[in-house]
Amino acid sequence: FLASPFILLQVWLFISPGLYRKEKRFAVPFLVSGTALFITGGLFAYFVILPISLNFLIKELGKSLHAMLTAVDYFGFVVIILVGMGAVFQLPVLVAFFSRFGLITPGFLWRNFRYAVLLIVIIAAIVSPTPDALNLTLWVAPMVLLYFGSIGVSWVFQKRRLREQALSTDS
Repeated sequence: FLASPFILLQVWLFISPGLYRKEKRFAVPFLVSGTALFITGGLFAYFVILPISLNFLIKELGKSLHAMLTAVDYFGFVVIILVGMGAVFQLPVLVAFFSRFGLITPGFLWRNFRYAVLLIVIIAAIVSPTPDALNLTLWVAPMVLLYFGSIGVSWVFQKRRLREQALSTDS
């Protein structure tokens, strides 16, 4: 998790020599926002999801059981939650990228909201490290909020793309 900015920098240093100046201008905001959102997702997972999940799993479900946690099990659990939520927080960046090139629109995202929620619940069930409803809700809620935020991001990029198209047809 902590190495992700360095890894992204190395990926950027590998890719950037092959990009034109205009392409680099578009790539830098995506890289910066992607890194910031990944770290935000990790922090959200660490300070919100992890304490609630551990409290529920150990104190509520573990009342009648004797918890036999090892450091490896705990570390694996934490890594799954941190990296998973960091990846989930990349949704606005992904939507911005697709909206920039006109592959999706805010109308498309809004019309398909029901299917998106179903897909979000399926993804949350896969990514969530435990099968309980509390953890599923802790994963679904931010994903739905990010989806709504992504609709706004798509709207901004669609307006920008339409404005650029209007300027290019006028000249």
